Amino acid sequence: MSKLDGNERWNSKMLLTEHQERYERRNEHPRTGLPDAEELEMLRDSILLPHLITMLERSRGEIERLPHLLKSAYLGATDALLDRAAQEMRSLRKELARRQIKVTGEEYDGEMVYYYSYVCRGYTDRFGIVREVMRSELSVKLGRYIGDLNKALRELGQTSPVAQ
Repeated sequence: MSKLDGNERWNSKMLLTEHQERYERRNEHPRTGLPDAEELEMLRDSILLPHLITMLERSRGEIERLPHLLKSAYLGATDALLDRAAQEMRSLRKELARRQIKVTGEEYDGEMVYYYSYVCRGYTDRFGIVREVMRSELSVKLGRYIGDLNKALRELGQTSPVAQ
């Protein structure tokens, strides 16, 4: 309980909406350059997505070379996954740019750790990720993409006149 709680003058204070909005925006993002947990997750995804896109492109190339009955279906599914990853990468880059975060470099220590330098609102640091963690994160992300694609195909099949 503060000293002002019992004072009735403070109950009727007036505050213009533009001042209230400016005050809320000021406290929305801290002014320090340190990234918060959400921004670190965005950094991680911005590092993982190019690797996922490369994997999908390599897989698409292998599918193109193989003679297979369902080759066009596999290529279509791979293209859909590539489109989804590229779309997520574009939106992620836009959001990182809006928050003044930029990944500036990549190093591999030869042991199993990838280091990525980044600048976040003037603060420079390195983000390290172990190769096995990267693989598991890519597997989880690809699994999520495939699950979404399967769900969309099932929904399409239920509304299609061919399915009836």
